[in-house]
Amino acid sequence: MSSLESYMIPCLWKKTFGVECLGCGTQRAFALVLQGEFSAAFKLYPAIYTLLLLGVFLLAHIKYQFKHGHKILLALFILNITISLINYYLKHF
Repeated sequence: MSSLESYMIPCLWKKTFGVECLGCGTQRAFALVLQGEFSAAFKLYPAIYTLLLLGVFLLAHIKYQFKHGHKILLALFILNITISLINYYLKHF
């Protein structure tokens, strides 16, 4: 993963305030998914799979305009925020 890390964008929130943001770990988790390290990706950032599902569904909805696609997108968005908040809380408190 070291070759991919050289291309990753640093977290400006962490650099400025010294604490991780809600999205810290997303890039590294995505790189782990690409490398087939699925459990390591989940341990690093538990919302990675629902985030990927959200992205795939969003692209499909843009192309095919599903009848209730906006409701599914909203539910996936809320699920991602919830998982991210729980993960952030468990990391820091």
